[in-house]
Amino acid sequence: MAITKTAPQDGADPGRAERGDAGSGDAEPADTAPVGGREEEARHLNSPLLLTLLLLTAVMFQDPIRGALAAPVMQSWMTVFVAVMVQALPFLVLGVLLSAAIAVFVPPSFFARALPKHPALAVPVAGAAGAVLPGCECASVPVAGALVRRGVTPAAALAFLLSAPAINPIVLTATAVAFPGNPEMVLARFVASLLVACSMGWLWHRLGRTDWLRPPARASYEGRSKGAAFWGSVRHDVTHAGGFLVIGAMAAATLKAVVPADWLGVAAGHPVLSVLFLAALAVLLSICSEADAFVAASLTQFSLTARLTFLVVGPMIDLKLFAMQAGTFGRAFALRFAPATFALAVVVSALTGTVLL
Repeated sequence: MAITKTAPQDGADPGRAERGDAGSGDAEPADTAPVGGREEEARHLNSPLLLTLLLLTAVMFQDPIRGALAAPVMQSWMTVFVAVMVQALPFLVLGVLLSAAIAVFVPPSFFARALPKHPALAVPVAGAAGAVLPGCECASVPVAGALVRRGVTPAAALAFLLSAPAINPIVLTATAVAFPGNPEMVLARFVASLLVACSMGWLWHRLGRTDWLRPPARASYEGRSKGAAFWGSVRHDVTHAGGFLVIGAMAAATLKAVVPADWLGVAAGHPVLSVLFLAALAVLLSICSEADAFVAASLTQFSLTARLTFLVVGPMIDLKLFAMQAGTFGRAFALRFAPATFALAVVVSALTGTVLL
């Protein structure tokens, strides 16, 4: 018996019967693809929606909020918060702009040519070179990764990683402004930070292993124009550093206005405990190095040595830096490098403060 093949109707899918979905009614709708787009759009609308709800809530409860802000504790809190932000923002913006310009327009190969070939000699030179790179620790991590990728010895790159956010001109100028009555704080911060950076570089050269370090695979701004890379770097650093500055200012205001003075006095009155307390606080707050001096200056209950420890530890190891170092160089590196940096920074800053302050 002959079998007659029926031609498919207009618009029918010839392969539909072969796929086993003919007439089943379970065929995937033609508009399935845009569903993901709608879901993604909904996700993008979450932040504005939350902001709108927050503003509406504030309007609805404006009388209780106004009454709470009029309380003496909140007045003190707002005074400290605004003072820290107003003092720190100009340095943060200037540092971000300069850091982005250097990261984009200065080739990493320049640093490789400028460093000595011998690693032991390259470490102090790279540490001192950190003084000419304005920017916060968020910028120093990708720059250090680029140095390793371009052939710079890891010991020198790590010394640069630690020194750049701690001894650059923006940070030292901000420290001088934050401590106008204690100019020796600028010298103490410079000396202690450079000593820690060089010591960690030499320590890595002596004890570090290549399998602990996983250098980055590609450049941060590969395939992008100079202008796009510059403004992308500016937006990234402003978003991250500015956010942490706000958190740090809020924490400093809270410590100043809410926490009873006798509580802080227990930690501040003990030389060793005060140093450890502010070292741990620097790790937890994760404040940008261009603004941390103003937060430290507001902690007047503590000694200059304890506040120096806060300024030395923060730019070298905190929560965001640990995550960035792990992402750039590998978790095996970060788990060894971060604790050693923290311990050495605490010891060196305490000794430096004892001598210079």
